[in-house]
Amino acid sequence: QVQLMESGGGLVQAGDSLRLSCAVSGRTSINSAMGWFRQAPGKAREFVAAISFRNGVVQYGDAVKGRFAIFRDNIKNMVYLQMTSLTPEDTAVYSCAVPTFPGALPVLVSGYGYWGMGTQVTVSS
Repeated sequence: QVQLMESGGGLVQAGDSLRLSCAVSGRTSINSAMGWFRQAPGKAREFVAAISFRNGVVQYGDAVKGRFAIFRDNIKNMVYLQMTSLTPEDTAVYSCAVPTFPGALPVLVSGYGYWGMGTQVTVSS
């Protein structure tokens, strides 16, 4: 079993930066890609970013390309999402997730089998 715990959310102003963290526990190590999604009120869950276990292969959703960066520390079992140039449209609950198939780098919600509870990010104008 895998447990995911996000942290780092909060209330910020437009243009600010914020770093989210995701702690992975329940196994000694996670040899898997990791992803970040977000869900705004009344909207479907949206792909934000994903990163492979090795080689640093990353993918980003169109809405965050050039502003967000995903990276990880495999020794600490942590995944991070660095967010810059935040806008009110980035307001959402952000969740990290582990793919159902560890070697995959999916962009769809259906590709992930483990989810954290999420952390709220609110960007004021």
